[in-house]
Amino acid sequence: MSSLADEARGWLDGLGFEVKNPDLWLEALTHGSTGAARKYERLEFLGDRVLGLSIAEWLYRNSEGSEGELAQRLNALVSRLSCAKVARTIGVPDHVLLGKQARDDGAADSDNVLGDIMEALLGASFLESGFQATRDKVHQLWQPVIEGRAGRSKHPKSALQEWAAGNQRKPPEYKLVGRSGPDHAARFTVRVSVRNVGEVEATASSKQEAETEAARQFMERYG
Repeated sequence: MSSLADEARGWLDGLGFEVKNPDLWLEALTHGSTGAARKYERLEFLGDRVLGLSIAEWLYRNSEGSEGELAQRLNALVSRLSCAKVARTIGVPDHVLLGKQARDDGAADSDNVLGDIMEALLGASFLESGFQATRDKVHQLWQPVIEGRAGRSKHPKSALQEWAAGNQRKPPEYKLVGRSGPDHAARFTVRVSVRNVGEVEATASSKQEAETEAARQFMERYG
């Protein structure tokens, strides 16, 4: 395994991460396409849980919303899209370690890859500095997203479900109709239909996001 580059070390230090074990942070930045024995997936698994608890605690302490409203905001704030947005803001794309083919395929700017690596960095931070320091870092990095509109409005799929029920229509049906691209930058196409009303297709970097976008477009067209 190669060593963490000085440039990456300086970048992490500048962000306020405590780098005691450089190999851990190298692992967090390493994509499977490099062929390295240790890559970010295990740290991503850990970081995902750290992120969820950090945001859930913040929402509980700073919001009077119902359980359903808190869950809706949590899902939006910890989504791959939100993680990728934070990753781009702090400069993750410049430090991702990728194989040549993956880099040529645009993996350095993939929501999937960036979101996963952002979580892996949080996993590394948890192991190096503990939960409290990592939670504080999450609150700092996610502050612009938390203060934005993410998760505040009704989710498009919920809105479509309620619209169909309110108009005495059968529930919307979602069907995966296409998948393209390499695994690290896959694109999913989903069709949503409401019987005797119409249908819409949308494409995104995950099946869930494609369903959400299809529901949003359906409401724009038919709602």
